[in-house]
Amino acid sequence: MENTTLFTNDAIVFGLLMLALGFVFYTSSKTDGFWKKFYKVVPALLMCYLIPAIFNSLGLIDDETSQLYFVASRYLLPAALVLMTLSIDLKAIFNLGPKALIMFFAGTIGIIFGGPIAILIMSVIYPEALGGVGPDAIWRGLSTIAGSWIGGGANQAAMLEIYEYNPDLYGGMVLVDIVVANLWMAIILMGIGKNEELDKWLKADNSAIGELKDRVSNYAKKVTRNPSLPDFMIMLALAFVAVGIAHWGADNISTWLMANFEVFNDTKSALSSFSSQFFWMITIATAIGILLSFTKFKTYEGAGASKIGSIFIYILVATIGMKMDLTTIFDNPGLLGIGLIWIAIHVIVLLTTAKLIKAPYFFLAVGSQANVGGAASAPVVAAAFHPSLATVGVLLAVFGYVVGTYGAILCTILMQIAAGG
Repeated sequence: MENTTLFTNDAIVFGLLMLALGFVFYTSSKTDGFWKKFYKVVPALLMCYLIPAIFNSLGLIDDETSQLYFVASRYLLPAALVLMTLSIDLKAIFNLGPKALIMFFAGTIGIIFGGPIAILIMSVIYPEALGGVGPDAIWRGLSTIAGSWIGGGANQAAMLEIYEYNPDLYGGMVLVDIVVANLWMAIILMGIGKNEELDKWLKADNSAIGELKDRVSNYAKKVTRNPSLPDFMIMLALAFVAVGIAHWGADNISTWLMANFEVFNDTKSALSSFSSQFFWMITIATAIGILLSFTKFKTYEGAGASKIGSIFIYILVATIGMKMDLTTIFDNPGLLGIGLIWIAIHVIVLLTTAKLIKAPYFFLAVGSQANVGGAASAPVVAAAFHPSLATVGVLLAVFGYVVGTYGAILCTILMQIAAGG
């Protein structure tokens, strides 16, 4: 099939993405008039995500013909994590308490039980969506979504291997995964704009988060200076040398594990996700940022380290938005219905848990994205609350890798039973 995308040159595509980001930041900086009212309702971060999605839906750009997401997620994301972690206050992070972990596992439970419940509901309202036998069985395909929504891409690939779903039908599952996950991320981003109202409704105690923000902000004010060219070059050197080390370490760790332990080399193994280079890259980059926070390089927060990191994060958000094609939402209504019911159950479990333990919306949003979005989007959502919180997103995403395949296998067993397989 001939590609009809208008712009396939990544230099042009990147220019369009930067045009979108520039437009959003220009309009959101207005202090009165229409745009001030508009951004009270629609968060700027959501617009940075939606405008590239509209470009993709109109056929101007196409994620499948672009390498920009790969570059942003492999180079800019680890660099951003280093720069945002420079000023981290580990004591304040630990003072956030267990609610972050509780919300993460609540999200995982919502995914595990949401799948089979969605199948049972669809079997009543639209049984045609549940067809297929043998390798075509719908529950086999849904196992890949479970893997993606608990652990990420590596876990998704593992589930495809374990349950041997028909590769010719796999594209439909990927579509549902992307559409539903991105719709939910858009809702989460919109919720950030209503953060205070949601916290009041949840009766949440967000004093620990406020204290962390204040400590980081106060430190930044104390060391603030007018950045010079050497400051910018040193910060970029710190970030991208760390990216290089993270890639080198990830390549070597992954290769060593696969060469010396068969369990990591077996795509059907629950431990195979730990051979993911992306997992190790994010982990190493975050560790380097934490180590640098104990050195004099921490003072570069005063020269704007987290602001540069935020620029990289916003570029990543725009490339994530490129993945969303709004015109494909209703291509497969049956599968889409399962996906929407599934994510709705995940949300209900999260909201119920947050209400019970009085957890702030921050923990709900990041706990959910650490499951559904993984290491690529959990830090993005966390940083949207405050740059100093990006590390919380990374730490929770690591748990996603740990429990991903095991949780997805349990979910699949339950979906097989629900589907009568």
